[in-house]
Amino acid sequence: MNEPEVDSVADLPLSKTKKKQMAKEIEALAIRLVELPLAQFKKLKLDEDIASEVKEARDTLGRGSHKRQVKHLAGALRVRDDRLPMIFAALEDIDQVKRMDKRQFHRLEDLRDRLCDQERFQSAFDEMVSLWPALDHAGIARLAQSVHNFGDKRASREIFKRLRDYSEQTSDK
Repeated sequence: MNEPEVDSVADLPLSKTKKKQMAKEIEALAIRLVELPLAQFKKLKLDEDIASEVKEARDTLGRGSHKRQVKHLAGALRVRDDRLPMIFAALEDIDQVKRMDKRQFHRLEDLRDRLCDQERFQSAFDEMVSLWPALDHAGIARLAQSVHNFGDKRASREIFKRLRDYSEQTSDK
C-alpha cells in the first residue's frame, strides 16, 4: 500500500471539525452582515450577488424563513471565499471606527463631568480652553455655574451637547 506523499501541512485535507468551525465562522459573518446598520452596510463594497443576498435576508421577516435565508447567504459566502478576507477587513475597519467614536464619547462625558464638578472645574476648564480655543467658553462657564449652584441637569446635558457638536465640527475639517 503506497500512501501519497504530502509535501506540506497545507496539502492535507481539512478535518471535519475544521470544516464545521469554518462554516460556523462564515455563518456568524452572514448574521453580522444582515444585522449591520444600513448606513454601515452601504459603505461596504460587496459583490452584487452577495449584496443582493444580504438584502434578501434583511427583507425576510418570518423567523424560520429568515434563518433559512441567512444560511443561504452563508452558503453564497462559502462559494465566494476569495472575497472573505476583504469583507472581514471592512468589518474590522467599521469596528475600529466604532471604538474610536465610543472613546471620544467617553472623553467628552468625562470632561463634562469634571466641568460640572465644582472642585475640578478650573482644571477641566483650562483643558477645554487649550483643546478648543474658539469654543464659547463663557457660555460653558455659565452652564457649569448653573450646575454647581442649582444642580441643573438640563445645563449639564447642554454642556455635553455643545462639547460634542464643537468636537464634531473641528474633526470634520
